[in-house]
Amino acid sequence: MLYRLSGAGYDAYLVGGCIRDALLGKMPKDFDVATNATPEQVRDLFRNSRLIGRRFRIVHVRFGREVIEVTTFRGKPQDEHGDHIAHQSDEGLLLRDNVWGNIEEDALRRDFTVNALYHNIADFSITDFANGAKDIETRTLRLIGDPATRYREDPVRMLRAVRFAAKLDFTLDPATEAPMYDQAPLLLQIPPARLFDEVLKLFMSGHGLVTFRMLSHYGLFGMLFPEAEEAMADAAWAEELIEQALTNTDKRIAEERPVTPAFLLAAFLWAPVKQRQEELEQEGMPAIPALQAAAQQVVSRQLEFTSIPKRFGIPMREIWELQQRLPQRRGKKPFKLVSIHAFERDMTYSCYVNKRARYRAVWATGGPPFSAVMSTSSVACCKSWRRPGKSRRWSSQTAA
Repeated sequence: MLYRLSGAGYDAYLVGGCIRDALLGKMPKDFDVATNATPEQVRDLFRNSRLIGRRFRIVHVRFGREVIEVTTFRGKPQDEHGDHIAHQSDEGLLLRDNVWGNIEEDALRRDFTVNALYHNIADFSITDFANGAKDIETRTLRLIGDPATRYREDPVRMLRAVRFAAKLDFTLDPATEAPMYDQAPLLLQIPPARLFDEVLKLFMSGHGLVTFRMLSHYGLFGMLFPEAEEAMADAAWAEELIEQALTNTDKRIAEERPVTPAFLLAAFLWAPVKQRQEELEQEGMPAIPALQAAAQQVVSRQLEFTSIPKRFGIPMREIWELQQRLPQRRGKKPFKLVSIHAFERDMTYSCYVNKRARYRAVWATGGPPFSAVMSTSSVACCKSWRRPGKSRRWSSQTAA
């Protein structure tokens, strides 16, 4: 597609993560293209493309299962640009940024220096406008421009900083990380749907444990999962459960085995659900209704911060509800539970929950002790899920 753009008289460059990863000796997974062609001109050239976004208009060009993101060179907004082209909130949040510019301006509008590298197909050279190559050599993640201003423009850049630092094993530049402590609450301005997409990228890329610890360090995790943050302050086992689930999810991704976000969401929110359930039971409510009411309360509040699609919310609730039934090991009840498609997933989850109590009972006659199951993967035989409209399973490649 680079040659088609070039043949039509436009400039076209590979840009961003694919160049960065190649210089790091990694296999590039995503390929982004930057051009001086407008989104409408790109769409006219490629019938297999579609325009997306209102805040940032970009073009997705599909080749089979692969999607290449094409962006037009961005420029700096000026006073003469109307709100339909460029607009900021009173707090500095960019609500719309569709000002076109040249390649030099585009480089300075990007987030990190290591992502402002352009590969020219004309002479196969790499143009570096922000000393990104040097930062790659020193393994430093540095924000372009004034960090405080750039975070106000788009608070999600704080999450991206943590994700890249964890994924690439980079050190955050002191000026880049300094404002994050105070500006973490800016994430509350971001729509829940967008934050959920970022949560998937943060925790489903194979570096979830390191990412979780960095998010907690900068006060960002509480902006995504406030109930979980509050519960960890009251119950030490809550953090242990989350870290154990992340550790085993990272292991499964490294082994290219299927994983599901529903399992991690269940682990993140289990402590607040359990705390509310206990409070309702003390008020006289039976265990099962108390669990269901507690789950509804916790999920309702969580939806104010990140969305949870039904394809993950339903199995998440199933995991919680089956925790009440797993200890019932007499009569025919164990055999009924084994027939449930999600049994092994929920059994493994129960192992993590009960680890703090050294729960070693045999679940059923001839069955393995919980401690033995705990040494296995975090989602033993959970159903791998498929994304709507996609034929491939979720993998670490989709969270690059």
